[in-house]
Amino acid sequence: MSSRDHVFVTDSIQIPEWELSERFVRASGPGGQNVNKVSTAVQLRWNVLASSIPAPVKARFRRRYGAGLTQDGDLILEASVRRRLNAKKQRGAVKALRGKVSGDDN
Repeated sequence: MSSRDHVFVTDSIQIPEWELSERFVRASGPGGQNVNKVSTAVQLRWNVLASSIPAPVKARFRRRYGAGLTQDGDLILEASVRRRLNAKKQRGAVKALRGKVSGDDN
């Protein structure tokens, strides 16, 4: 396996890509006519318990993120949440610049 076939977490911890699976699902929220017909959201699934990462790292991961794991030990991520929150922060920053102009410059 080449280094391109891994997801690098740190220099010493890598997750082989074959341990990750992606699935397209129907997105929740507003979407017009296509919301109930088209699978546009992506779920990334990784089974932490069956992973090849070292046992101490698995134990630390379970302690820290155990509430986010399924009963089978799968971690499920929906990447659109991060993208939406980043877009929201950028939009808020733009709106914050729209303050009232003070009349002190006259």
